[in-house]
Parts: sequence; C-alpha cells; structure tokens
Amino acid sequence: MSEKQLLNVTAGSTLGNIEIAPEVIEVIAGIAVSEVAGVASMRGNFASGVVERLGKKNHGKGVKVELTENGILIDAYVVMDYGISIPDTAQKIQDNTRQALKNMTALEINEINVHIVGIQMEMKEEENEFEQEM
Repeated sequence: MSEKQLLNVTAGSTLGNIEIAPEVIEVIAGIAVSEVAGVASMRGNFASGVVERLGKKNHGKGVKVELTENGILIDAYVVMDYGISIPDTAQKIQDNTRQALKNMTALEINEINVHIVGIQMEMKEEENEFEQEM
C-alpha cells in the first residue's frame, strides 16, 4: 500500500511540522475556481455527480493536483458560461487560484492549467420558466 503524500510547509518553525494533504489544495483551488464569474461548473466524474445530487458538495471536483520534482501543478477542468471571454476568465481563474492558495497555505504554485471542457447555455432560466408554466 502506498504512503499518503503530504506537503511539508514548515518554514523554520520550532513548534513542529506543518503538513498539507493534496486533497486540501484541491478543495481550496476548487472553491477559488468556482468563485470566478463566468464559471458555470466544474467537471467531475459519475460518482461525484451522484453524491452531489444526494446533497453532499464536493469542492475538490474538477481539480487535479500533482506534486512533482518541479513543484506543484494544478489542472482545473471547467465548464464556462456562454458569451464570456474565455481567455480573460481563464486568466482570472489562474490569478484567483494562485492568490487563494498563497494566502491560505503560503505555497507557491508552479503551474495552473485551465481546461475548458464545455460551455453552459442559458438553460436554467428557460427550464424555470417552463416549470412555472406547468
């Protein structure tokens, strides 16, 4: 069985070690990405979709964290709203994610890759109007 990977962020502390699990970075990054205007949703897998429908929110959904020799790499898989500027929104995702992780963990991130996996049309409003008519 493999040993769980942790990031040691102790910077000269005499009180003990501080270790951050990659899952914590996924959650922080997932929330930071979701906060950006123009992001409709994050891509997850079938299991996370079922769990979300049952009421449990998975904040790390759509974010993959890799710990490499070169540093920390983050991949965010997002669905964007129709009509927004994808390059501008992707830049805001990178900036917001980097800032949130720096403020909360003091970690420097080497790469934040944004993968646009879909476009969300304005279906929610149309669905609500249709349901109200019935």
